[in-house]
Formats: sequence, C-alpha cells, structure tokens
Amino acid sequence: MRKIAHDCDVLVIGGGIVGLSTAYAITRRAPGTRVMVLEKEPGPARHQTGRNSGVIHSGIYYRPGSLKARYAVRGAAEMVKFCAEYDIAHAVTGKLIVATERAELPRLHALVQRGRENGIPVRELGAAQIAEYEPQVRGLAAIHVGTTGICDYVGVAGRLAAASGAEIRYGARVVRVDRRPELGVAVETADGAVVRARMLVNCAGLYCDEVARLTGDDPGMRIVPFRGEYYHLRRPELVNGLVYPVPDPAFPFLGVHLTRGVDGGVHIGPNAVPALAREGYGWNVVRPGELGRTLSWPGAWQLARRHWWYGAGELRRSVSKGAFTEAVRRLLPAVTEADLEPAAAGVRAQAVLRDGTLVDDFLIREGARAVHVLNAPSPAATASLPIGREVARRVLDVLADG
Repeated sequence: MRKIAHDCDVLVIGGGIVGLSTAYAITRRAPGTRVMVLEKEPGPARHQTGRNSGVIHSGIYYRPGSLKARYAVRGAAEMVKFCAEYDIAHAVTGKLIVATERAELPRLHALVQRGRENGIPVRELGAAQIAEYEPQVRGLAAIHVGTTGICDYVGVAGRLAAASGAEIRYGARVVRVDRRPELGVAVETADGAVVRARMLVNCAGLYCDEVARLTGDDPGMRIVPFRGEYYHLRRPELVNGLVYPVPDPAFPFLGVHLTRGVDGGVHIGPNAVPALAREGYGWNVVRPGELGRTLSWPGAWQLARRHWWYGAGELRRSVSKGAFTEAVRRLLPAVTEADLEPAAAGVRAQAVLRDGTLVDDFLIREGARAVHVLNAPSPAATASLPIGREVARRVLDVLADG
C-alpha cells in the first residue's frame, strides 16, 4: 500500500460542542492521537451550541433505552461535574413541568413513569404545591424534576477546545472531500488548503447531511431546519427557575417554556417554525439553494402534510406577538405583551427521513474512514460528553484496525 503523509490522525468537521467533545474524548482515551478540528466560523459554538436556552436536561422526556435517554441522564451529571471542575457558570435548579389543561394530565403522568424508568427523581405536585416553587405559575398539576440545571455551553465548548489539545482551524469551510479507504481522506477548504487525515468525523450540525454526501456516503436523511424564536422577559422576577409545559409526544419540540439562565435573565421560547435557510435566524434570511434542497426532499412534504395544523399554530405565534403572549399566559398569567422583548433566535438541525419521519433519537452512522453524527439536536449539548466518547470509541476502533 502506498504511504502518504497525514496532517493528522483524526479530522473533525464542526466546532460545536459535539465536535469539540469528540476531539476531547479522543485525546483523553488515546493520548498522542493527532486531532484537528475544522470550523467554518471565526470561533466555536456559533450555531446550535451557542443559540439555545442553556438547559442541562435531565433526560425525563426520552424513550427508555434510547441514546437520548441514556446519554442525557449520564451527560447531565457529567456536565455539572465538568462545569464545576473548570469553573464554568452553572446551577442545578430543578424544573417544573406543568399541566394547564385536563387533557394534559395523562401525558404528565406518563412523564412521571418515564422519569422513573430512566432513573430520574420526580416529585408530583398538586395545583396548590406549584406555588412552592413558582408563585406566579398556574396549573392543574405539575412534576418537579430535581436534576435539571443550566450552564454556559459556549464556555463549555471553549474549555473543551482548550483541554483537548487538538489543533483547531477557524474560518475553514469544507468544500470538497476525497476519500480513499486504503489511504484515508483529503479535505479541501474554501481557501484552497488541503488537510489529509487517516479518519474523518462529521459533526457539522446544520450541514452534516451535506458533508456526508461530500464523502460519498448516503446519509438516508435530510436536515430540515426549524428556527426557535425567543423573547426576553422584562420582569424576570416573575420566574424563579425553569418552567415547561407538557410536551406533545408526536414532536421533538418541548413547547414554549420559561428559563432563568446563568446570567439571571429569563428566556421565553422557543417557538418552532421552518427556517428558510440552514442558518436562517430570521424570516429575512433566505438562501434559495438551501431552501430548494429542503423542498426537493420528499420527507419535507410528508412532514408538512402530516403536521400542518401544529405548524400553523407555530407560524401564528411567530408572526403575532399577541398569540405568543397568549401561549405564555397559559403558564404565567401575569405576563403581558409589553413584558416580552425579542431575543436572538436559534435553528434546530432536525433530521427527517424520506417518508417524513422526524428522527427522534441521536443518529450516528459509519462509512469507510468516516463517522457521521447525523442527528444531534437538543439534548445534544447536555449529552455531549457521552456522545463524544461514543464517537471516539468508533473512530479509535477503526484506527486500531489500521
């Protein structure tokens, strides 16, 4: 076999929290492994990692035995420990999940059972007991989940980057991948630079499916971007901690919720609407090529046909502040339109199958000399340390085999 000079052993595409956790896990498990991270932005955590509500999820929502359930439960404890070790802002606050309508009570009880199956401590509350935690919140019943917390995920990403010892190249957008299983991969960036590696890891988030296709692998899914729209609460004293509605089990979205962050401010959201670009953080951001590729995916149309009524409600809350306020008032009756100030939006990289199925679990697939992380939206930040270890295990197994 012809020998070539590799610039690194493992090349990670994507400098979000999952990519950086993977780099960290590889160098921890196999010291001396040369790892490089390519990130197209000028710094880490500029998209999903840095544009979420900062919640350390307990894992209560996720199907027992799933990767999300196992990694979120394990990851929540590890994230708190990591933040404490590196002096990153965080707090274990607990949260309330509140039923405001009778139809939600069976779903609330199902969450209690799911929490217990996942090993999560849950306290059931009657209407009067809600005020023990949140005096301004109203509901018929609630559960308190004690292991939920908050942290600064941008700070976590920065610390992972530093602690990994990996070489990180910012402003390096990948435009071409040449993979030869017997030799490795060669990746070209937009500035013409070429990086050669023995193994490629695709943690490209919003563009993970496109990177997979650049390698020649068929991901079998398409990222359909959903924008999460947030408001700041001008009267943060109305909320003590974290308050969530009972989610609809048909969707991966958790509904409009209230989150007191590490800075003391309260975020409300997200509302979830289709984005017109993969980094479409407002209705004014339209990238026709990306939108066309989304609309050409049969799964996008199947999804729209199946869930148009749910989507119509989300769109209504997007264009009407009054409708958004109405949704918030179900949990927090004291809030008014004047209390809500628009905040920065995020975009969820949601994998959708050809038949319109929303991929519910984390999705990690392997190709020749490549590992692709193809679905890692929330709670991926919470679960990033276990995800990184899983990807590292797969990568190092391949490298060990030569």
